[in-house]
Amino acid sequence: METNEKQQSCSVANSTTRKSNASFNLKSYKVQGTLLREDFDGGPVSLDEITNGLFLGNLSAATNMETLKSFKIKHILTLDTVPLPKHILEATFLTTKFIQIADMPKEDILHNLDQCLDFIGKALQLEQHILVHCYFGVSRSSSVVIAFVMKTHDLDYQQAFDLVKSKRRYVQPNSGFIAQLKLYKRMGCKIDTQYQKYKIYRLRLAGEQVRKVKILPQSFNNLIKPDPSVTQENPEPIVYRCRKCRRILASKSHLLAHQSKSNLNVNANIQISSGDAQTPQQQTTRLLDQIASQMRKASIGSPTDEPQNNTGDEQIFSTCKSIIFVEPIAWMKNISHNTQGRLNCPKCEQKLGNFSWINGCQCPCGEEVSPAFYFIPSKVELSKAVQNVQTTV
Repeated sequence: METNEKQQSCSVANSTTRKSNASFNLKSYKVQGTLLREDFDGGPVSLDEITNGLFLGNLSAATNMETLKSFKIKHILTLDTVPLPKHILEATFLTTKFIQIADMPKEDILHNLDQCLDFIGKALQLEQHILVHCYFGVSRSSSVVIAFVMKTHDLDYQQAFDLVKSKRRYVQPNSGFIAQLKLYKRMGCKIDTQYQKYKIYRLRLAGEQVRKVKILPQSFNNLIKPDPSVTQENPEPIVYRCRKCRRILASKSHLLAHQSKSNLNVNANIQISSGDAQTPQQQTTRLLDQIASQMRKASIGSPTDEPQNNTGDEQIFSTCKSIIFVEPIAWMKNISHNTQGRLNCPKCEQKLGNFSWINGCQCPCGEEVSPAFYFIPSKVELSKAVQNVQTTV
């Protein structure tokens, strides 16, 4: 590239231009007892242009007026624990948005991605420059920019990460954010509430909150699904019933399936013809290749990353039926106010299984599910025909 072309990397370091109130103000803290954004020093100004008009940087870049004007920044997206200083927020030439989030793997950045990407997109549609930043410009802000690149360029996580990394070397989302970005991509760069892995992700978030406060926060009340026994206009045709009293307990859509990894049978599923003229070493190599190939097909080959229902020689992993894991459902008593307990049939009081927000359950197949709401298979039965569903008390 020619040296006079527009630079894609625009890192700046200029400690002399930072205001004196950017360093930690211990005296102010002792008097007021609170910390403000002005009380911290984010280090030298640092920002890089990732794509045309989209800058990724640190706090110092977002609080330095000279830098903002120099790079013609008109929009600022802040991902931090506290908002920007007042003089930045009140600047007439700036449009700002603040997302309160810490740089911790268990923090939920996934549910902020849509609004962040919408804010970035609107700024770029206006052909105006936008700065996305966190404290250091390494994890939180880079996660949002990676998500934007994934969505706009139809890239997977690694491809988007490599592109952003090539523009700014200070890029490294924490492990929790990486997992959430990959989930975001699998859902088509949007929130798909019916996607099984998303349901499990939400349950785990709720489990973390229950672990802290011992009750389910109201913000997670939508995790508890309506009682399928109540009259519906279009009831699902396949349901689980109490084996004793036939009370409807769950619809098939409530099922949280997992794959059994304990039924690997090489002799049954992988066969080498006796007529092959191969040495033992060649046969072993071919056997291993077949196992690897079939594991890829059955385990991770699906673009939706959901359990496979392969049959015949290609079935190595199948949906486990040792324990029936389901979503929380409205008839389950006390699940909002207890960390764990029994699940009894709301009609006949027969024990159906257990639940735990904090400990989870290890299935006999070896898979651990947490949080766990589950039925014991011998206590329920699958019904394949539901006609006029009546309210059951």
